[in-house]
Amino acid sequence: MIDVTDKAAARIRTLVEKGGAGGMRLGVIGGGCSGLSYKFKLEQQAKPTDSVYEHGGIKVFVDPKSHQYLDGMTLDYTESLMENAFVFVNPNAKRHCSCGKSFLT
Repeated sequence: MIDVTDKAAARIRTLVEKGGAGGMRLGVIGGGCSGLSYKFKLEQQAKPTDSVYEHGGIKVFVDPKSHQYLDGMTLDYTESLMENAFVFVNPNAKRHCSCGKSFLT
């Protein structure tokens, strides 16, 4: 299960509508300061093997390999004078880099 907060869903909705996509793909790739990095991009539809999470009218697609690292995570969004960014609250991460965009399990 991946939880998407109302603020994150609203931001994803804006991006999806602007990009003419069907949802947002959330995944994990090797690299970054701590070993694994979060990735996301807009996509038209889910692949047959994806898990699909819906919240507030938006869809988030997660491939099976990434799902093992993201299961139980909460995706949030923050807006401040310093930064507008997605925030990953991942209980599977043992360590995060200072920017919060990469992690180690």
